[in-house]
Amino acid sequence: MNNLQHEESTQGRRRGRTTLTVSIMISLFAVLVIAAVLVVPRVIDAIRGETFEDYPGPGSGTVTVEILPGQTGGDIGQVLFEAGVVASRGAFVEAFNDVPAAVGIQPGAYDLRKEMRASEAVAALLDPANRAEVKLTVVEGLRASQIYERIASVTGLPLAEIESAAKDSAAIGLPAEARGNPEGWLAPATYTIRRDATAADVLSLLVAQTVTVLDERDVAADRRRGVLIRASIVEKEVNRVEDYGKVVRVIENRLQPDSPTNGTLGMDSTLAYGLNKSGLELTRAELASDHPYNTRVHAGLPPGPIGSPGLAAIDAVLSPPEGDWIYFVTVNPDTGETRFTASYEEHLANQQLYREWLAQQSDEG
Repeated sequence: MNNLQHEESTQGRRRGRTTLTVSIMISLFAVLVIAAVLVVPRVIDAIRGETFEDYPGPGSGTVTVEILPGQTGGDIGQVLFEAGVVASRGAFVEAFNDVPAAVGIQPGAYDLRKEMRASEAVAALLDPANRAEVKLTVVEGLRASQIYERIASVTGLPLAEIESAAKDSAAIGLPAEARGNPEGWLAPATYTIRRDATAADVLSLLVAQTVTVLDERDVAADRRRGVLIRASIVEKEVNRVEDYGKVVRVIENRLQPDSPTNGTLGMDSTLAYGLNKSGLELTRAELASDHPYNTRVHAGLPPGPIGSPGLAAIDAVLSPPEGDWIYFVTVNPDTGETRFTASYEEHLANQQLYREWLAQQSDEG
């Protein structure tokens, strides 16, 4: 055999071995694929049968669980498993994934039964009736007494219990500068209240929100009370946010010892608060009375806030516009139009506009 024939024979044997190797690899791959198709599902089923234990339901008793913002189906399943609501985390995850709406489960507290079927636990978390909490909305300008009534109405807590808790400054986190008076420190906002919350718990939330608002604005402790008093007056005196800053400036101008008002605010809203009446109900005798909240008689700010101010009023106090205004009057309560002036003669003319508005209402009535 010559060299050329020998080389061709050798190359042929190599090609044969290569072809055999590839065939063996393809065969092995095919075996692995078949094994994966036939065996893996059985293994998964076996795992599921052991891990995804589920209760038959419907369960019994009651337990409150807390779902936190951002928790996944697996996180929620773990919470429910640890609380004894579901038999396993896996069972809940499987039920969670079967319900597309489950991704809409809201954070919060829920009252659930123990030993529930996982699918029923998912359904229960999607039912608002199982929320172990209520929404409390406090609007701007309310007095503390009105807020207590609102809390009682929404939570079912006895009014007397709320009023009693309000007197415990330490229990509700009332700062020392409040001088034991929650008035003005119960921040307007919408709160999520757990059904098992105590009166002190609820009031603490409102006080803490006020402290947060003031801290965010870098209001020093020794300024907080004055800011809240001013802002609470603003809330009562006008109803258009664009006028808030002007009212603050009027307050500052009137507080000056050399002002035309000799340092008195002359705000009927403060006396109305002190007498627990509407400003329209004040009598001439009351306007001349020596009541501590009568800012016609007593110079300076009243003893405390006269309601709970909102963010806009607080911000107006912290950054009022420049101006020489001393007087103002709302000439049209329907629209809220309020006129400001430094001239007493112009103020008298503006008061006449208000009287004309009143007369028009009487004629139309």
